[in-house]
Amino acid sequence: MKPAPFDYVRPGSLAEACGLLAADEDARVIAGGQTLVPMLAMRLARPTKLVDVLRLPELSGIREDNGSLVIGATTRQAMALNSPLIRTSVPLLALALPWVGHPPTRNRGTIGGSIANADPSAEIPLVAVTLGAEIEAATPDGPVSTPADDFFIGPMLTTIGIGECLSAVRFPVWTHKRVGVGFHEISARSSDFAFVSAAAQIAIDEDGRCLEASLGIGGVGDRPLKLDVSSLLGTRLEKKSLADAIAAAAVDLDATDDLHASADYRRRVAVTLCTRALEDARDRANGGEALGVAR
Repeated sequence: MKPAPFDYVRPGSLAEACGLLAADEDARVIAGGQTLVPMLAMRLARPTKLVDVLRLPELSGIREDNGSLVIGATTRQAMALNSPLIRTSVPLLALALPWVGHPPTRNRGTIGGSIANADPSAEIPLVAVTLGAEIEAATPDGPVSTPADDFFIGPMLTTIGIGECLSAVRFPVWTHKRVGVGFHEISARSSDFAFVSAAAQIAIDEDGRCLEASLGIGGVGDRPLKLDVSSLLGTRLEKKSLADAIAAAAVDLDATDDLHASADYRRRVAVTLCTRALEDARDRANGGEALGVAR
């Protein structure tokens, strides 16, 4: 099947892109096109106009800024995967990126494209919610910043409005001396969308006590979710402490039931993957293997 007819525009600035999007509520942004192009081909998306922002220089790149790591929206996923700065400053994202699609799709796909697409099973949105990233967008009234936990409002739905263009993702950089991360997911085939995924980042002190802990799950509900594991603070992250924290966090989990997996399956797998992710994060923080950050 071929796409329905549409106009194609390549703006010269971010302001021009916002103007084009504000003037046509059926216009869509395109950059890597790894999700949108197949949707066009299947006529699941029928925009009147594609606004190509890929070559806008202000939307690409990775930089440190005031305790955060800022990744431009059109930064390729492959570039992020190979970034030493991301590996040391946002190690959880570095660990999750190999799970995103395949090498050819990561060569074209962008960080912002995955965020804007808002698939509940996608890895990059999950990491953003888990770490409390800020999603930045250009609008006709100026830049806005939205916490990732508020940005995703449902399957393929975000708070991005007409005339707005996602511009960057701002990840907090943990400055603790010992930080470890864990990421696991289950899918039907390698690189398929996950039935369930879990992401964890932990910081510990020199005695192995937890200073900070973040845990998120994807694929279970209509958007990525951050779980409250604050009960782990001050513990040595023993097996019972992890089990109790996960059980309390998952007690009210509202899981999706569909053709791919039952809600009960997703809840049970979520508990298992959360346990593995937290254990990996703890072990890496203790210096067990790579992707622990010692400052």
